[in-house]
Amino acid sequence: MNTVNKRQSKKFQELLLRFSQETNVESRKAIETELWREYGTERVVFVLDMSGFSLLTRKYGIIHYLSMVRRMQLTAEPIIKTYGGSMLKFEADNCFAVFPDTLSAVHAAIALQLAFDASNLLTSDDFDVHIACGIDQGKILIVGDEDCFGDAVNRACKLGEDVATAGEILVTQDAIKSITSELDFELREVMVSVSGLTIPSYAIGYRKD
Repeated sequence: MNTVNKRQSKKFQELLLRFSQETNVESRKAIETELWREYGTERVVFVLDMSGFSLLTRKYGIIHYLSMVRRMQLTAEPIIKTYGGSMLKFEADNCFAVFPDTLSAVHAAIALQLAFDASNLLTSDDFDVHIACGIDQGKILIVGDEDCFGDAVNRACKLGEDVATAGEILVTQDAIKSITSELDFELREVMVSVSGLTIPSYAIGYRKD
């Protein structure tokens, strides 16, 4: 973490602590306003999750799986940046990024799926990388260009980590609504329910028969 990011992260944590300790309602509201002013932004959130962690780790060991995670990282970052995305972080076998618009995020997700399809032709089955992607849009907090928080982050995580299976790209209805240009992929409506949370979404059809 560079100096600027450290400073932003420290201030963010200090403001959160002040918020939790403040007893005056108006003062607390002022702190919340400051947090959103300093760190708030409207973005499309992209979450990638590698499939099969538990099975592959148990079968081949953690070193085997970590080597696959590294391959995923080296493939994901340049593709995300090519489509206008900003990398936030890699966390375990997940990738978090933000995009200025939904269409760019979806195209990045499709490019990633196809890139891993291609690279898997060159590896044995035990080293094949399979991913699932979740995408949502909304107002979020971004801290030091390295972390993000908000409802859109939570929902993208739910879709990418908990719901989508290997090869799937799931996008919330709210994010899809923001696409104004003609779609070059098919949409299949799905109703997602996770931990009591209902998320109207679409699965992206990107493979041509």
